[in-house]
Amino acid sequence: MSRIGNRELVIPTGVTVTVDNNTVTVKGPKGELSYNKPAIIKVEEVEGKILTKRDNDAKVSRQLHGTTNALIKNMIIGVTEGYTKGLEAVGVGYKFQVQGNKINVSAGYSHPIIVELPADLKAEQVSNTEITISGIDKQKVTEFAANIRKIRQPEPYKGKGIRYKGEYVRRKEGKKAAK
Repeated sequence: MSRIGNRELVIPTGVTVTVDNNTVTVKGPKGELSYNKPAIIKVEEVEGKILTKRDNDAKVSRQLHGTTNALIKNMIIGVTEGYTKGLEAVGVGYKFQVQGNKINVSAGYSHPIIVELPADLKAEQVSNTEITISGIDKQKVTEFAANIRKIRQPEPYKGKGIRYKGEYVRRKEGKKAAK
C-alpha cells in the first residue's frame, strides 16, 4: 500500500491541471509543465483534488504509483512557488560570475570554466562566492546545480570546493592524526 501514491493533491487557486490520455499538464502563474504518465496509472481530478490510482498490485504499478503522485506534486509546487538551489564556492580564488546566460566558474583550475545556463533556468549572483539557481522544474534546477557542483566537489581535508548552500562537509584529520 503506497502512502504517497494514495495522497490527495489539493489544486491551489490559479492552477489548472488537465489530463489528456497519458499527458498531465499543470498551468500556473509561473508557467506550464507537462508529464507523460505511465499507462498503468490513472490520474483523476475530483473536486479540486488530484488522485492517482493503479489497476493492479504488480510490482511495476506499485513502483510507479508513488512516483507519479510525487512528480505531479512537484509540478504543482513548481508552477506556484518555483524551486531554488543555492551554491557556494569555498577556497582561495574560487568564485562565480553570472554574465547573461553564462556562468563563469573559477575553481582552482588554470582556466575559468564557462557553463551555459538552460533557457528555462535563472541564475542570480548573491555574492562573489554564492549563486542561486531558480526555475519551475525541480529536476532541471537540481540537475544543473549538481553539474556545477561536479566541477570541483568539496574535498574532505580542507573543505575546499563548490558545495550546496548549507551543505555539511565531513572533515578528515589527515596524516597528523595517524601518529
